[in-house]
Amino acid sequence: MTQKLPPLNPLRTFEAVARLRNLTQAARELHVGQSAVSKQLRVLEEYLGVKLYRRAQRGINLTEEGHAFAAQIIPAFEQITTATRNITEHVHDNIIRIQTYTTVAGKWLIPRLEDFHQRYPKLNVVIINSVKEVDFEKDQVDFSIQLGRGSWEGAEIDFLFEDVIEPVCSPNFLKQHVSNLNYPQAVLRTRLLLSSFRPRKDWRLWARLTRHEEEIENTAPMSFSSSLLAWQAARDNLGVAMGQLPLLVEDFENKLLVAPFQLPVKTGFSFYLLRPKFQRETNKIMLFRDWLLQQAASTQAEYPYSKAN
Repeated sequence: MTQKLPPLNPLRTFEAVARLRNLTQAARELHVGQSAVSKQLRVLEEYLGVKLYRRAQRGINLTEEGHAFAAQIIPAFEQITTATRNITEHVHDNIIRIQTYTTVAGKWLIPRLEDFHQRYPKLNVVIINSVKEVDFEKDQVDFSIQLGRGSWEGAEIDFLFEDVIEPVCSPNFLKQHVSNLNYPQAVLRTRLLLSSFRPRKDWRLWARLTRHEEEIENTAPMSFSSSLLAWQAARDNLGVAMGQLPLLVEDFENKLLVAPFQLPVKTGFSFYLLRPKFQRETNKIMLFRDWLLQQAASTQAEYPYSKAN
């Protein structure tokens, strides 16, 4: 059977009296009269069935039971005070905390942040890199950009863009290994640049749907700890990597990477913006959400090959 909590007003009164050891000072702190303090203490003693204090010449003396009760009650109220201060400071500060993958932060979010800071110079965005799924009960963040199928418990969810993949390489690498750009299959027989977080599974999916399984069957791989490094290796002519097209818009625009096949494939996953379901919808939260959704809409219009399998 679950034990009920004692009445909270008398409990709060006892905490103040036990901490200050003085009825008058407790009354002043609680903004009530001393008689009201005495009344609340009587209510608590009757509820508990024990004597908690005795009046002394100067202040009060706690009984043995009062000492034992106060030793647990005072720290509990301190924890509640600290937790309340932490959460209210978080809500009312000018910092927006967002958790996401290194690839999303480095290739998509950071290049666009200057636009946000130009619009809202008093707001600061803090990015926390993580590959684990966000837990808003434990992670002190306002937002998270996650890859998935659109279902997360305890979160408000906004669609950003689909995960669309296709092999990418540098223009020089393509020129070096392909004599006829209408038949770029030769690049698939050079070197496949893999990410430990996006392993051969992506290559197999793309090759199966585009009928290029034979070309990659015996191609030597080179592995990296992240897609970010695999894409950098592709820019540096080390081979061909599996690109996530929405994250590589700037590389295409600056001609650092090309997608020689123009055969994009949807993985079945998408990127979503998550925020706590019961989060207070402050002005900073809504400004950042609206801005991020505008950036996502722009990305969908920008990346080069919108007709994906």
